[in-house]
Amino acid sequence: MKAKFYSLIFFSSFLMLSNCTPKEGFIRERGVISAFSELVNAGVKQMALSGTMSPEEMDEFMPLAIAEAKEYNVQVYRESDLIKTSLFPENVAEGQDVLVLYQGTTLDAYLKLKQDQAELKGKEAYSLEANFEISRRFGRLLSYTPTKINDLLSENTEFRVMSDFGVNATNVFLYYKDLEKATAFYTETLGLKLLAEYDNASVIGVTPTSLIILVDEAKGMHSADEPKSVAVAFLTNQLADWYDYALDQKIPIKYTYKPKEGGAHDGFVAIDPEGYLLEFETFKQHEENERFIPVLEKAADVMTSASINGKELGFNATIIWLYYQDLLGMQGFYENTMGLALVGDQGWTKIYQASPTGFVGLVDELRGMNDYSDTKAVNISFLMDDLDGWFAYSMKHAPFELRSKEMGLGPDGKYRAFVGYDPEKYFMEFDKFYEHKDNVTLLNFIKAK
Repeated sequence: MKAKFYSLIFFSSFLMLSNCTPKEGFIRERGVISAFSELVNAGVKQMALSGTMSPEEMDEFMPLAIAEAKEYNVQVYRESDLIKTSLFPENVAEGQDVLVLYQGTTLDAYLKLKQDQAELKGKEAYSLEANFEISRRFGRLLSYTPTKINDLLSENTEFRVMSDFGVNATNVFLYYKDLEKATAFYTETLGLKLLAEYDNASVIGVTPTSLIILVDEAKGMHSADEPKSVAVAFLTNQLADWYDYALDQKIPIKYTYKPKEGGAHDGFVAIDPEGYLLEFETFKQHEENERFIPVLEKAADVMTSASINGKELGFNATIIWLYYQDLLGMQGFYENTMGLALVGDQGWTKIYQASPTGFVGLVDELRGMNDYSDTKAVNISFLMDDLDGWFAYSMKHAPFELRSKEMGLGPDGKYRAFVGYDPEKYFMEFDKFYEHKDNVTLLNFIKAK
């Protein structure tokens, strides 16, 4: 086997020619050219690569490849100096020729990429960051997903993303003047599970992989007077029943329940005791949700203690909605730095999966329920499997700014954590909870996943 190339469809290696006769190899390679030409013509791949061949083999194979590609209106470019990036080992095509399959101006984009790389190297400006950007551009030309590009970079460099260190659950820290009242609302009114009580916080369970932590502002990182630049969405298959329950409990409603035929989702928005927005939401089969619905269908309902008309009420997932000025830039951050997979795309919102039932939603603040603010009464949080590994990587490679260069330790060793900032100043907290008498219910709840 001489080399490996990956595609959006085929993650296995191309069939190389080293262990077969030229005639046998050309039959197989013609099949590869045909298959990938069809994908390029269908718009599934912007550009595709053949397997590598010696120049002598390519001389013989080239007319056959052109004929196969022509059947799909695809053009062929013979490349004797394939661009070297961190997507593949440097010697992947050393001394070999490869064919580029393309339509339209894609070849121009590839040649421009090679030119940009050469100019950076000529200026001695080909830093690791520049290398990764060139590699990502090459990956996008090959129509690889951001996740696949991350995987390839991890195989060939020290590059890692948060998801490489294991995310057990999502969490969001909300800040209150009256922690006792807030705790009563979430546990008694909404019927959610109280998993742990510390002297400064209450840990609330929605599902085993999505939590909420209510914090006493006097002992936390934020003031409750800061803008509440967050909304927490509770996803449910019982939306109408929850709305009836909210009205019955006299929970303040900001936006009423108005189901829409043919829409991507339905919902209503309630207000918690100190002004945080809570969105009760159901996502429906729709082109925006084609990747999201199969994920949600695997999420089991977790019942609360709330009920109405004899029906127990539950949730199956949460989305933490965050509000940004530069949505495109933040999309790159969550995909390329955090390593989260995009599962829902509404254009002005992007939904990423961080845990089996914990999602992060990025919102264009010009269209969302909240505005951008430099200060925010919220921490977005992730419960990590390998917290030490992620902290060590963050210290060495600085994927984002850290709040402190030391890991924080909770009282009696209940938890450890560190905090960083995302590009638009949300506090990102990374946590791990440990065996302790105060954490028994919490750890058992998380283990239930």
